[in-house]
Formats: sequence, C-alpha cells, structure tokens
Amino acid sequence: MNIAKIQERQRQFAKDRDWEQFHSPKNISMALMVEAAELLEHFQWLTEAASGDLEPKKKAEVADEIADVQIYLCRLADILKIDMAEAVDLKMEKNEAKYPADKVRGLA
Repeated sequence: MNIAKIQERQRQFAKDRDWEQFHSPKNISMALMVEAAELLEHFQWLTEAASGDLEPKKKAEVADEIADVQIYLCRLADILKIDMAEAVDLKMEKNEAKYPADKVRGLA
C-alpha cells in the first residue's frame, strides 16, 4: 500500500467535487468513527469462531468497511500533515516498551 498515492488520489477526489471545505479534522474524524461503527456492525452478535469464518459476501462487505476506515485515516493524516509510517513506528516502539513480551505474554 502506497499511502502517498492514496492521499494524492483522495486530495484530487475532494478537489474535483469541491469537498475540501468539508474536510476539517473534526469532520473527517467523525466520519472515521461512523465507518468504524459500520465495520463493527458486521461482527455484532457473531461468536468468536463465526467472526473469523465469514462467508464470501460478508467478507467483501467487511473489506469495503476496512477500506473506508483506511481512506479516512489517510485523509486525516494528510490534512494534519502526519507521516503515517512514522507515527506507526513510534507507536509500536511505545507499545513494545509498555508491554514487554517477557512480562505480558499470554495475558489479556
């Protein structure tokens, strides 16, 4: 996945539709939460086993929602000038320090 290409495509998509005016960090983050809720909806009431064994139609719907979440994340990072790869690397370093494997292995 090339995040820069996704972001450029999104910028052009918004520009072509004159939607930049609506793409504030507040609005994009709210839209992101709506899409995350739509993703969650596909798993509501499923058992643990069923949630990992989706029928093809359901899996395609989940893929669409995952894409929507990713699109809004990329757009938000672009608007705020946040390097997503760098942010993920830094967060992973924090998580590794906060949850050392030898101390948390197998704990929920």
